[in-house]
Amino acid sequence: MAEEAAVRAQAETVRRLKQDKADADEIAKEVAKLLEMKAQLGTDEGKHKFVLKTPKGTRDFGPKEMAIRERAFRAIISCFKRHGAEVIDTPVFELKETLTGKYGEDSKLIYDLKDQGGELLSLRYDLTVPFARYLAMNKITKMKRYHVAKVYRRDNPAMTRGRYREFYQCDFDIAGQFDPMIPDAECLKIVHEILSDLQLGDFVIKVNDRRILDGMFAVCGVPDSKFRTICSSVDKLDKVPWEEVRSEMVGEKGLSPEAADRIGEYVQLHGGLDLIEQLLQDPKLSQNKVAKEGLGDMKLLFEYLTLFGITGKISFDLSLARGLDYYTGVIFEAVLLQQENEHLEEPVSVGSVAGGGRYDGLVGMFDAKGRKVPCVGVSIGIERIFSILEQRLEASEEKIRTTETQVLVASAQKKLLEERLRLISELWDAGIKAEMLYKKNPKLLNQLQYCEETGIPLVAIVGEQELKDGVVKLRIVATREEVNVRRESLVEEIRIRTSQC
Repeated sequence: MAEEAAVRAQAETVRRLKQDKADADEIAKEVAKLLEMKAQLGTDEGKHKFVLKTPKGTRDFGPKEMAIRERAFRAIISCFKRHGAEVIDTPVFELKETLTGKYGEDSKLIYDLKDQGGELLSLRYDLTVPFARYLAMNKITKMKRYHVAKVYRRDNPAMTRGRYREFYQCDFDIAGQFDPMIPDAECLKIVHEILSDLQLGDFVIKVNDRRILDGMFAVCGVPDSKFRTICSSVDKLDKVPWEEVRSEMVGEKGLSPEAADRIGEYVQLHGGLDLIEQLLQDPKLSQNKVAKEGLGDMKLLFEYLTLFGITGKISFDLSLARGLDYYTGVIFEAVLLQQENEHLEEPVSVGSVAGGGRYDGLVGMFDAKGRKVPCVGVSIGIERIFSILEQRLEASEEKIRTTETQVLVASAQKKLLEERLRLISELWDAGIKAEMLYKKNPKLLNQLQYCEETGIPLVAIVGEQELKDGVVKLRIVATREEVNVRRESLVEEIRIRTSQC
């Protein structure tokens, strides 16, 4: 009897399992149906949940913002061209191995891309490493180039201060074996010209040399293995006080308190030629070969900058470190100054707007035989400059033109669309920037108002009488003065009048 009961129980269990499976299959079918129905209905539903925004650390630029940006780009590029630079472009992404190991602690900010087609890729972090790769790949040993393009950093953005994850850099570099400090001095002259031209306010260009820093670290008792990581800490001195930097060196990076204190004595020094002379006599630094070389070149650099007449804006600053691993010699950084109030003895810094330096070993890292091409370059921080220009223009309430239209082709009566089209075509073919309203019979008042709203300086009016007389009525929007101009002379008249605007 016990055996029969056991068999019945087993049979019941099997039956239940089959039933459960059948129920599960039925549920799965119902769920699939519901998902299909949801997918069909999802279009409208999705509209309510979809958030329209740009990715973190990026922004759109409308016509007004782009007009301001283009002004700055024009000033920068014209300076680069004035100094004889050629222009190049490189891909927005590079092989990951190209970028790896070039940026020190900042390497964590590189955007890596998913493996596509068997290549590990990363978005470019700056324009310098791609330039070095370009030189090595094409076996170029001498070049003066500029490059204006977007770069990407997986950084914590601060949009109000012009700090983004996607942003433009404007780079100028001189590659080749030349006599010491002549190209370096030209790079500093370029920074001075651009910041003066953009009229951003008072600024100072801080200069230092990686060799002076390395010599300083050596005489202060920093182990060779810690040079770069301690350099990265010193680089934070423009953002945080010395006490915090010292704490990081000792607490996080294991530097002895004595060595940190010795570094503190040096990094708070800044000045000009007298400071260079003072350090050349320093009992410790003057005995260090690397530091002595750096100080000798720094003295030569200041002599050239004196000839350029710009030493008033240059400060030899031992706290300047610039954290990137690839710098080998002179380094520099331009910061804008702001006098907060009249009681302050010195202006305070409101942020870096340009930086650069010498990187003599970077090209050799890409060459199979390690052949070096000495390089020095500067990068202009266009985003921070743009933020300042934008804020200033908003405060001044200056009206920004978002087009370059020179003349609006208008009509005074109805049924003159064909005549407007003929005239505007003649102007376009002659290279005149012209617009017209896209209506068959626009009111003259609406056409004139459009010019005032958009800042178009001239209106070329065609009417029945003008057509008979072979003239066009040219109206100057600002003064409302009107003159009749022969049709064949119109192009020249527009050129003359707009060149005076």
